[in-house]
Amino acid sequence: MTDPKPSPSRRAMLAAALVGGGAAAAALAGAPAAQAGGQAEGQAGGKATAKKQFTLTVLGTTDLHNNVFNWDYFKNVPYADGAGNKIGIAQAATLINAVRAERGAANTLTIDAGDTIQGTPLAYYFAKINPISATVKHPMALAMNTIGYDAVGLGNHEFNYGIELLRTWERQLDFPLLGANVHDAVTGGRAFTPYVLKRIKTDNGWLTVGLVGLVTPGCALWDRDNVQGKLDFNGIVEEARTVIPQVKAAGADVVIVTSHSGATPGSSYGDALPFPENASTQLAEEVPGIDAILVGHAHLEIPERFVTNKATGKQVLLTEPLKWGMRVSVMDLELVKEKGQWAVTAAHSLLLDAKTVDADPAVVRAVQAGHETTVNYVNKVIGTSTAPLSTATACWEDSAAIDAINYIQASTIKVELASTPAAGLPVLSIAAAFSRAVDVKAGPLTIRDVAGLYIFDNTLLAIRVTGAQVKAYLEWSAQYFKPVTATTAKAQDVTNAVTATAPNGTPDYNYDVVYGLDAPLNYEIDLARPAGDRIANLSYGGQALAPDQEFALAINNYRQSGGGNFPAVKSAPVLSNSQQEIRQRIIDYVVDRGTLDVAVFSQANWRLTVNGAPLTVTA
Repeated sequence: MTDPKPSPSRRAMLAAALVGGGAAAAALAGAPAAQAGGQAEGQAGGKATAKKQFTLTVLGTTDLHNNVFNWDYFKNVPYADGAGNKIGIAQAATLINAVRAERGAANTLTIDAGDTIQGTPLAYYFAKINPISATVKHPMALAMNTIGYDAVGLGNHEFNYGIELLRTWERQLDFPLLGANVHDAVTGGRAFTPYVLKRIKTDNGWLTVGLVGLVTPGCALWDRDNVQGKLDFNGIVEEARTVIPQVKAAGADVVIVTSHSGATPGSSYGDALPFPENASTQLAEEVPGIDAILVGHAHLEIPERFVTNKATGKQVLLTEPLKWGMRVSVMDLELVKEKGQWAVTAAHSLLLDAKTVDADPAVVRAVQAGHETTVNYVNKVIGTSTAPLSTATACWEDSAAIDAINYIQASTIKVELASTPAAGLPVLSIAAAFSRAVDVKAGPLTIRDVAGLYIFDNTLLAIRVTGAQVKAYLEWSAQYFKPVTATTAKAQDVTNAVTATAPNGTPDYNYDVVYGLDAPLNYEIDLARPAGDRIANLSYGGQALAPDQEFALAINNYRQSGGGNFPAVKSAPVLSNSQQEIRQRIIDYVVDRGTLDVAVFSQANWRLTVNGAPLTVTA
């Protein structure tokens, strides 16, 4: 039932979009798929069949994070990165439509694995500024309805703006929002559609495909304020042991799962929950009856991976396309029908690269008005800065720009911990100068100005640390500086030291400043002393820092997960993890208060010295 005369231009477009070289090209051209359950292609139950009877194609996206267009709202220019990627569901739509035309639209299903309605100013605008309603449509509903998705799974970020907004978005979709392991906290019943059955007509009768959605149970922690007492989140494997037999009993010949849960086992929250965060591989290994899994949550790229189910020996296909619409997964499942029953005999997957195509015009038309409104919004004045905020010298002297980040991070954590056992802990915060080019003028502030203070998409956590660990953290950070013996030096002779872990020089973003919210944390970095023994006159609230004193430390997810290899933080107890972007927290702070007042947050709490004397650094 595929197109007997594929368009040469369409075939060329798809070939150009392939990620993975020759193997992927062979798959696109119809080479034999990877075997399922150890059987040779064209066999089912060990018995030869006359021919390969049907190919089901399933297209997948994930972690779109409300990127519709290839646009950077914070820079007010098209998105660009070092790899030349393009982002947005409008880009992905062009690839989706091309594959449908190539394979036959009637033979193709399109799904998404979640984290759809949060992540850009476009999402923020339609959640907070002009919230979606019966008359205001969500941009991702407009885009996905235009494309014609068959189902989308819940992601953990779907709960960031509250259940009411999520339900409004759900009502605006022309397809089901799946979340089998999300339960009503009062009744215990499933709170979202657990699965949907899709019927596909073939030359050999009807094929029934079950689409199941599962989401990482970390939602219970990260959005505690939005879901506590309202929704419960069961473990992915635990729920799948119930729901997969239900889908099969309902008539599914093939079962595809959208799993918003990484393929690499582990949990950012340790043992804070009885269920792991990343369980897609365990799901494939431990729950029979699944044919393929579209993986999300990890923001990684998995063109094709097979996991052996322990009970059946069957090979389960896993694939994960890169975030933000940069890639589209294409899963091909080969089926034969024997004695009235369909069986998957082979499967393969590949990824298509969105940077190779232009945006789909229909999606552009659907969301253009909302996009333009958002562009106008982010370029409007939202507040005032009482002083310039520059990072030009932030790598070698105390900077109000870094203090602003630290103050907002620490203040946010203070509020998040207020109703927890950690409420009494004094709060510290870490931040770095990601760029020396930040130059926010005193006076009116736009959202773009404020967001420029924090250029990365890091999210905010709080961990528990001791005074001794704070000292060790500062010593590690101070490796960024080169040894200095004179009290005057040029910046290039002071910063970006070569170390064993940074043979090309320590990057600016790996020099962290530590800031005290409830009381000042003061220290000196003596560059005449060897790395590892540079921190001097370390005090908190005017008293020498006690090694056993405990703090809540506001930290970004990159650093907490091991980025920069800073000591203690990766294993430190996590006190809160809302998974909210720090950049958006800064924007929210200015919107709420109207003023970024240097007098509120600026501290002169650290300096560079040489043998105890102040070091003067010149550019």
